[in-house]
Amino acid sequence: MSFINSIQRQAKADKKKIVLAEGTEPRIIKSVPVILEEEIADVVLLGKEEKIKGVALEEGVDLAGAEIIDPARADSLEEYGEIYYQLRKHKGISQEEALEQVKDPLYFAAMMVKEGAADGKVAGAENATGNVLRAAIKIIGTAKGISVISGAFIMVVPDKSFGEDGLLVFSDCAVTPEPDAAQLAEIAVSSAATAQNLAQIDPKVAMLSFSTNGSAQHELVDKVQQATAKAQEMDSELQIDGEMQADAALVPGVSQKKYPDSEIEGQANVLVFPGLEAANIGYKLVQRLAGAEAIGPVLQGIAKPVNDLSRGCNVEDVVNVTALTAVQAQNCTE
Repeated sequence: MSFINSIQRQAKADKKKIVLAEGTEPRIIKSVPVILEEEIADVVLLGKEEKIKGVALEEGVDLAGAEIIDPARADSLEEYGEIYYQLRKHKGISQEEALEQVKDPLYFAAMMVKEGAADGKVAGAENATGNVLRAAIKIIGTAKGISVISGAFIMVVPDKSFGEDGLLVFSDCAVTPEPDAAQLAEIAVSSAATAQNLAQIDPKVAMLSFSTNGSAQHELVDKVQQATAKAQEMDSELQIDGEMQADAALVPGVSQKKYPDSEIEGQANVLVFPGLEAANIGYKLVQRLAGAEAIGPVLQGIAKPVNDLSRGCNVEDVVNVTALTAVQAQNCTE
C-alpha cells in the first residue's frame, strides 16, 4: 500500500470535517466528489453559493453532500467578528474592521477551525502561502510550546534501505528561512510529531550540518549543536542526534566511523536541515535525482490543522492534502 493510500485509509477510520476556503476555485470544486465518495472527510466549501454552484455546473460536478457557506451571510458572522475583535483589539483593530476581516474566506475558515465548527482547513490554490499562514497565525495561533511554523515534506524514496522502508520526513522546506537555535529545536520536535502521527514511524531525528560530531568549528555548527540540545530538553524521550552530515545520518557504516556514539546509528528517518535554503534544495534534489515522491508541504506548529496547497496544484493534490489534514485533526490534542 502506498503512503498516500495509507493516509486516506486513516482518514476514513475517523472522519473529520475539513473546510476548503477557496470554494469557488474549479480544482477545489472538482475534488469534492472524490473526497466525499472516498469518505475521506466531510467538506465545507466557502464562497458565494450561486457562484460555487455555477462553477460546479460548468464543470459537471455534483456537490451533493457538501456544505456551502457564504461567510458574508453566515449565521456565525457576528459571533466570529466579535471573537476576532477580542483577539486582535490590542493591535488597534476596530469592531467594524474585525467584522469585515472575517468575511474573508481565509479568516472565516480559520475561525471555524478555532471554534470547532471544522476540524481542519485547506487553502492555497488561489492564495499565496503568506496569506494562508497570516490568517492561521492571527486566529488559531501556534501549538503549545511552539513559536514557529514550519513545513515538512514526506519523502518516499525508491531505495527502501533509507529511512523507514524508504519513508523520510524533511523539514523545514517551506516556511522559515533562517531559524535560530531555539526555532530549529522546535522544528525538530514538530517534525518528529509529523513522522509519528502522519507517517506512523518511530522518529529518529538527524540535525543536519556540514560538520559531524564537532568535526568543524563554525557559528553555523554551533547553532545546530545548540538546537539539538534544546530539542532534547523539550522532549527527553526523543531519539535525536546532531550535528551531523547527511551521510552519517543515513548510512550506518559512515555513522560508525564519523559518529560512533550516535543514538540513531545512521538510521535517521527525520532530517532537519539547518535552514530553508538547504532544505528546499535538498528535497527537490532527492525528488528529481532519486525519483522520490515528495508529499507536502505539511504545515507544522499550528495549534489546529491548516495546510497550504501549491497554486499549481491539481485535483489529486487537493484530495491528498485534505486527507493529510484530516489525519492531523485525528491527532490534534488542542
